[in-house]
Amino acid sequence: MHHQVTDNDLRLQIEDIRNEYPKLRDHELFLVWFLHAMMTEDLAKAAGSLTGNPKDKGVDAILIDDRAKVAFVVQGKYREKVNLGREHRAEVMSFAGLAHDLYGSEEDYRALLRDSDPRVHERLTEVRDRIRKRNYSLKLYYVTTGRCSEPLVEQAERACRSAGGPTSIEIYDGNKVLHVLGDYLDGVAPPVPAMDLPLEVGHGVASECLRRHDSRNGITAWIFSMNAASVADMYEMAGIRLFARNVRGYLGDAKDVNKGISSTIKNEPSNFWYYNNGITIVCDHAQRISVGGKDVMRVHNPQIINGQQTTRTLHLAAEANSPASVIVRAIEILRDDKESEERFDTLVSRIVAATNWQNAISASDLMANDRRQVELERELRKFGYAYLRKRQAKSEARRFFGQHYTMVTKEELAQAVAACELDPAVVRSEGKEGLFEEQYYTKVFPTSAPLFYLARYRLMREVRYASAGYPERAYAKWLILHYMWSRLAPALRARSMVMSFVQACERNLPPLRPLWEANNTAFRAALALYRQKRGQGERAADVSTFFKRKGRLPEFELYLKNDGRNFRRTFDRRWRNFEALLAAMDNQRLQVKVARADS
Repeated sequence: MHHQVTDNDLRLQIEDIRNEYPKLRDHELFLVWFLHAMMTEDLAKAAGSLTGNPKDKGVDAILIDDRAKVAFVVQGKYREKVNLGREHRAEVMSFAGLAHDLYGSEEDYRALLRDSDPRVHERLTEVRDRIRKRNYSLKLYYVTTGRCSEPLVEQAERACRSAGGPTSIEIYDGNKVLHVLGDYLDGVAPPVPAMDLPLEVGHGVASECLRRHDSRNGITAWIFSMNAASVADMYEMAGIRLFARNVRGYLGDAKDVNKGISSTIKNEPSNFWYYNNGITIVCDHAQRISVGGKDVMRVHNPQIINGQQTTRTLHLAAEANSPASVIVRAIEILRDDKESEERFDTLVSRIVAATNWQNAISASDLMANDRRQVELERELRKFGYAYLRKRQAKSEARRFFGQHYTMVTKEELAQAVAACELDPAVVRSEGKEGLFEEQYYTKVFPTSAPLFYLARYRLMREVRYASAGYPERAYAKWLILHYMWSRLAPALRARSMVMSFVQACERNLPPLRPLWEANNTAFRAALALYRQKRGQGERAADVSTFFKRKGRLPEFELYLKNDGRNFRRTFDRRWRNFEALLAAMDNQRLQVKVARADS
């Protein structure tokens, strides 16, 4: 279960961004984080949105989303202690008044810009042009870690609604900021904005909406139908952000279940509603309203936690104007205190496990949205790795991450760490999924530091390379990986050495040749140990079971010390060569770094 986030968690995020932008002040770093969490996945775009000038007219950041046709204007107030201090009415209402100035007459607009910084002038003019001439919406965000009274929030909202255009103001006080932080840590960032989901009409179908309210748990649910085109529009608008709380990605067209969905849509579209399990959506708030004479469910911060394959397949079928329709459950779960937040996490996890039976849920699937996994995905991307924490088709992963990342799955990372840190037999006996069970998970994923994993992962890749083409070596690889790590770890105490080792592996640099030779020697020694200890005749141990037994490492080390001394001498010579080349590479890297800093 996720821990309740605090102002300390927020400070950690700010410090993390400071590593990227060391010249920014605390309140600017806070705004960059908020923009990144709420509006854009591009951290550089978030930082570039800052106005960064004392004469900013109360505008700390401006971000324009041309795809969504929305202009965001943000003012931020950062205090290190959440909910310490109350916001002043004059400042909040002055910011809300920006909507009138931006939509208003030229005289009002010139008054706003008087004595403003030229950069702020230019960017506000861009906003005014888009909202007045190009039908963009204007969204004002007043973001503070302090407190803001409910009457003041309502007054600011009324002031914005009277501005004369599609505009709104959202005020995020300390509690709401922590709520955003919780979603951010869960990987639900940026969130999906409010969406209108039309109730099914047409094709001779009349549908109703069923509402169920559970006062004991504060949960309200609606059940209704949507046609294929509306489902496609939903995905078209939000993209894969709709599935952030789902434990898997899109499994691809080749998956048997998805083939079945496609076949039904093509051959029996009118029966699709009866055959399919439907779509389950969780949201912060849902309301049935009428928009343009049509009944819709307006859902805020929606997440599809069951039905991703259905949604994606219906989206593909939308071009054929399919008459297919699907049943939808929208579940509103309040999250306004610690107890309700925990209830939300528990309920979502149980719904996922209970409803995704067509594609079986594994132990690793259930950990896909663990905050450690989300953080690892973000951190590893900075090093050029696409971390696949969710099971998905490779084509889907490439579309999401791009072509220039090295792909690594969470199962591979788990195996690498487990083989290095635990008895190597554990990896063989537990398999990939066993490492995600409670007794191993925290041992296998003890930190979010990316280099901790990359060093072990890269060594695993080199050990696998030395075993390729030798069937017997495949059974010994976890023992050899553990042994090699016991030799490598002391050399990687300095962060620069870890970086040098990872880069050597990534680029196939000179230190890898003696490392491969040392790996090769270790494998030969391990198989010599097997032949010595396997026994005779019918009682002889098979190579697959021999290396599956726990406690082989001390036996292997003792063998190298005594009967395998020749292997040990060869290994030590090659290992010294590897360490010397790695140290020389690291020294060269540091010299280049110093030279760049001096220049």
